[in-house]
Amino acid sequence: MKKRKQFTLITMALLMLVRINAQVIYVNNAGEQIKFDKTLFRFDSQAEVKLKPIPISQVRLLPSLFSQRYELNKKYLMSLENDKLLQNFYYEAGISKTGNIMLNKDINYKDFYWGWDSPMNQLRGHFLGHWLSAAAYLYAETKDEEVKAKADKIVAELAECQRINGGEWAGSIPEKYFDLMANGYQIWSPQYTIHKTLMGLWDMYAMTGSQKALEVLEKFADWFHRWTGRQVANNNAGAVYGGEACGMLEIWANLYGLTHHQKYLDLMERYGNPGLFQSLLKGEDALSNEHANASIPWSHGSARIYEVTGNPYWRNITLAFWKNAVDDRGYYCTGGQNAGEYWIPPHKLADFMCQNNQEHCTVYNMIRLASYLFRWTGEVKYADYIERNTYNGILAQQNQYTGMVAYFLPIAAGYTKGGEKGWGTPSMDFWCCHGTLVQAQTRYAEYIYFENNNGLVISQYIPSELNWSKDNIAVNFRQDFVAHEYNRIPDGSRWRIKCSLKAEKPILFSLQLRMPWWAKSQVDIKINGSTYNAKVINGYINITREWGNDQLLIEFPTRLYTEPLPGKKELYAFMEGPIVLAGIIDKEVTLKGDVNKPETMLTREYEHEYKIFPWKQSHYITVGQPQSIRFVPLYEITDERYTIYFPIQK
Repeated sequence: MKKRKQFTLITMALLMLVRINAQVIYVNNAGEQIKFDKTLFRFDSQAEVKLKPIPISQVRLLPSLFSQRYELNKKYLMSLENDKLLQNFYYEAGISKTGNIMLNKDINYKDFYWGWDSPMNQLRGHFLGHWLSAAAYLYAETKDEEVKAKADKIVAELAECQRINGGEWAGSIPEKYFDLMANGYQIWSPQYTIHKTLMGLWDMYAMTGSQKALEVLEKFADWFHRWTGRQVANNNAGAVYGGEACGMLEIWANLYGLTHHQKYLDLMERYGNPGLFQSLLKGEDALSNEHANASIPWSHGSARIYEVTGNPYWRNITLAFWKNAVDDRGYYCTGGQNAGEYWIPPHKLADFMCQNNQEHCTVYNMIRLASYLFRWTGEVKYADYIERNTYNGILAQQNQYTGMVAYFLPIAAGYTKGGEKGWGTPSMDFWCCHGTLVQAQTRYAEYIYFENNNGLVISQYIPSELNWSKDNIAVNFRQDFVAHEYNRIPDGSRWRIKCSLKAEKPILFSLQLRMPWWAKSQVDIKINGSTYNAKVINGYINITREWGNDQLLIEFPTRLYTEPLPGKKELYAFMEGPIVLAGIIDKEVTLKGDVNKPETMLTREYEHEYKIFPWKQSHYITVGQPQSIRFVPLYEITDERYTIYFPIQK
């Protein structure tokens, strides 16, 4: 997130606000009146939701690549010191818990966290909100009391800072930043910074039940209610949309859904009509060349309002955002759609391959959008998108050794991860992507299990254990590797999955498994050792039977395949299932072969290892090529120079 100008579509609108009956009338700088019905924010009907997420408290990750990365992230989170995470909140309240009240030549740099969290940075303190959100999810999933005690202590300290600041403000930056911004001064994203604190407090309440977090959050909201009201009264409603305010709408919708208090309805109204929404509803390309992460959270806001109010207006906005961002734009084989933090125009992906593609924040936030839409519709395309971006973004942009983040993921040939920023460090960077990294690594359990009217839906193939509250059914879902099979090296072995279901008494329901887009042939399913011919309905493998104590063996036959670069068909990426394979080479090299038979260009490379997998997964090496190149999963690349897309000649 570079130092930005305000999001163009937002600053063009909302310069004046007046109220007439049940309408809000915005007047943009072209003199056009945009009438907006306030009743759109009130309860309309029940939101249509096809899938109900199973609470993550019922899910536990089992040993796998995902649990390894999860634990690496947890170790990092717990290593961070409370006083340093809170340093900017303390200074804003005028107190010091460390004794370091002056920055001078004698100061020890180890006494502070730096980068974007340094006391001189206008975004200081944003990371703590991400930390609280991650800690809240960790506790909900693991019931680790040490995690909760550490997070509760931070919330208590925020409450103390709020008390000292007068009872409302609990921020890491000065309140005056907002008035300076409203008066036209360039302040770096103050609403973005404070939103992260609000988000962390909400997650602490929602995931751990912290009443103290909710209390701080509600008092903090009073400050925003008064400040936004003052901007409206001064005919300066456009200021409400300044400072990267895109995340705020979801917070107010969450609080309105919880309390139905008038102040949150007011805040939803004041934040709820960015020019972006009107452009989307007109079918315009509202995103091209605009800052990606300053727009995606608006879709989270509209999505949450739909769930709170049931009004289809908000559903339509959210679907229109997806259409503009994904369906009409396309994406790289990794799932990314941006360069230098900005949306790439439709069908121009080839022109924007560079060192600074795929900002990590956008990967995480687009997965969040896909999660909303998957719950509403049950359509597998959203789950497919989550899977692609999880492997080739969330995992690929986390350092497998240090747990740190790659801000960018280069798509052009011959670069190293992180782009011009490189890998983050534990205490010297704290970028925006650093924050979304620690959140993203705690969300795997959220994507796996859902329930609908027919039964249980398994969306992501992440080894895990479910204690389903429905009739006390236990589900164990893991990759099927046992010692005696070490000499068996099946193709696509990571997709050989053993699933056991145990119920206290036999129960009839449908088990629905997402049929992956990459599964190229018939799925092999055995129930208690016998072959089962399952039907694929609407993208799901449906197995309806009476379940008691049963064993499933599921194998998704997959193969190596090529995926062309949209708009430039002579460039191809190699993939195995949803996993992008990166060639370890520092330049673009032309390969010779048939794009429909990539197995003639690459052959498997095996090596035993002392890990969860008995041998390295998805490793290949070229055959019959002018130059020998090793291909490994993109998520395994660390400091090597790599290339994703290759020209292929017959």
